[in-house]
Amino acid sequence: MNAVLSRLLCGLLLLLAPLALAESSTIIGTVIDIRSRQPVPDAVIIATSPNLVGEQTVTTDAQGNYRIPQLPPGVYVLRYEKEGYKPHQRGDVQLRLKRTIRVNVEMLPESLDEAPVEFISAPPTIGPSSSTTGVNVDQEFIKRIESPRSEGTTRGFEHLAELAPSPVNDQYGVSINEQVAVASPPPQYNVAPAMPGMSMTLRIHPAPSVRARTQPRRDEPMTRARYYDMYFKGYGVNPTVNTEEERFSTFSVDTDTASYTLTRSYLKRGALPDARAVRVEEFVNSFDYGYASAKSAPFAVHVQGFPSPVRKGYQVLRIGVKAREVSRAERKPSHLVFVIDVSGSMAMENRLELVKQSLRMLVSELDERDLVSLVVYGSQARQVLPPTSALHTSQLLNAINGLYTEGSTNAQAGLELGYRIAVEHLREGGINRVILCSDGVANVGISDADGIWERVKSLAARGITLSTVGFGMGNYNDVLMERLSHVGEGNYAYVDELKEAHRVFVKNLTGTLQVVAKDVKLQVEFDPKEVSLYRLLGYENRALTAEQFRDDRVDAGEVGAGHSVTALYEVKPRENARTLGTLRIRYKAPEGGRSKELATPLPRAILRPSYAQAGESTRLAYVASAFAEKLRGSYWTRPLTYDSLLELWSGVGPELKEREDVRELGDLIRAAGGLDRRVDPFEAFAPLRTMDFDRPPSGS
Repeated sequence: MNAVLSRLLCGLLLLLAPLALAESSTIIGTVIDIRSRQPVPDAVIIATSPNLVGEQTVTTDAQGNYRIPQLPPGVYVLRYEKEGYKPHQRGDVQLRLKRTIRVNVEMLPESLDEAPVEFISAPPTIGPSSSTTGVNVDQEFIKRIESPRSEGTTRGFEHLAELAPSPVNDQYGVSINEQVAVASPPPQYNVAPAMPGMSMTLRIHPAPSVRARTQPRRDEPMTRARYYDMYFKGYGVNPTVNTEEERFSTFSVDTDTASYTLTRSYLKRGALPDARAVRVEEFVNSFDYGYASAKSAPFAVHVQGFPSPVRKGYQVLRIGVKAREVSRAERKPSHLVFVIDVSGSMAMENRLELVKQSLRMLVSELDERDLVSLVVYGSQARQVLPPTSALHTSQLLNAINGLYTEGSTNAQAGLELGYRIAVEHLREGGINRVILCSDGVANVGISDADGIWERVKSLAARGITLSTVGFGMGNYNDVLMERLSHVGEGNYAYVDELKEAHRVFVKNLTGTLQVVAKDVKLQVEFDPKEVSLYRLLGYENRALTAEQFRDDRVDAGEVGAGHSVTALYEVKPRENARTLGTLRIRYKAPEGGRSKELATPLPRAILRPSYAQAGESTRLAYVASAFAEKLRGSYWTRPLTYDSLLELWSGVGPELKEREDVRELGDLIRAAGGLDRRVDPFEAFAPLRTMDFDRPPSGS
């Protein structure tokens, strides 16, 4: 019987095979030497896609031609490698069903100096009977956006606007069809809008070689090649909005801080961060503003403003929301399941050792209420420590000390095992948290299996949340780590040094673990009769529509005990305005249920006459946001120089300036000022001296 079934199955597969091949697509192309214009034989081309299991690898023939057949439709990244040549990458290759596209590439020999010139591969061409969508760009726009490079070459449209991404979102509110790009050298100014229907500027850069490379020490300057393995995602820059067109500004809260820590790591290594790594809200929320908690309400609101030092006619409006405090003694019992990446990449820069040091600090903060489990994953996942009371310190430390690196990176297997343990040992009414410690490099499992996202979301709804803690510079995936924490309703932190580990695992432990409000949304309703224009600084990837504010089916961020959320706006009040509008906070209890809503008026009286007369915490929040805006090349910070930014930092107040984290902020601003050699790309067609502070230049 079994033999008959086997023969039937084989026959069925043979019948279906031609059908499957008919449903596939093909990529072809030619690789040539950019200098000699001759074919490059034996170049390795590696194709990867979320729709492709694993990766597809081919080599060029003697004429430099290659063919990658039998590919499922989807979005592909093509990596080109050849000994003696700089690695090269072509991203966002859109491959449609039963189509053949051509991707030709010119490779740069390693003997050429790479600093002056940045080479981009040609766009794919579509085969016979194919069709695709494109970008309409008129000649006037190309003339405006082109600007001379320092080396005398010209940057054309293909260099700056590879594709216009769709504003489609996946079901978890995570933006898709945007460029997930390998980090580049210092980026140009960014006016990429974040509103639906508006286009974004995208660029493609060379990719890393798969060959082993030595890893830098923490204090060693990063070379350009190191950044090719840093993966970020840009969400654009919020536009200035006319209140007569949209008076509501709505977003989900975000208490993550990873972006600021990542930027600090870049600057301490002597390099600017990629603009896509900079998220304004995570810079702002990295600092403690000393907000007082409300005694009888879940949130306290602190609002203040002052005239903008950068945008004439605008006021900076700072909104601070502080959650109620929960003492250490009142914290709920917890089960913490640590899922630890022990793949080969975690051996770089002692990443695993920093994880172990972090966990040792955490153990000393837990008590008899807490259980700890340890799961590790390399090529496979395994349990290192079953749920163990925090009182068994020696058992916990022995398990931590025994961790070592092994295998590839099967993140999905690690998460699935971690979640299984969390479900089997669920603490009803307690804190159930899976904590992923990784460099975010997932080359097995999660990279080609979207089913994990649905499981993460459904288990978060059952009270098992997911936090992510990133480690490592170079070969780091910020995109994956942020998305996992958002879908898992946890938070995302990045640890670059032991001091940051202490902040995450010791100082903020209760707030990180004990959620006091979930699905927290903020909405500011500006009065069109009193305010003409506004712009929210940051929160681009947390934006919601006005209708989603009261839609309890829409997920939003969580706020832990004692945590605060700060948001800044640039607003343009009308003459003789008496009010600005109304702030609303909508939230659920930690266990869920119906949402509650709070409302706070925003009278004109909250505005101070000058920056110097605003509160110290308000000034600090503005400096943090302006620094982020400057680093990500926001159009609206063009008038702000680093010297001016340092003056603003100097004016935050003597007490704050002596605080270690604020003093470090000043050091980072100085470091960025010394490194930033970018040229304003708008000066040629929108001179700074005639800058319109209400709208960006036409066509950008």
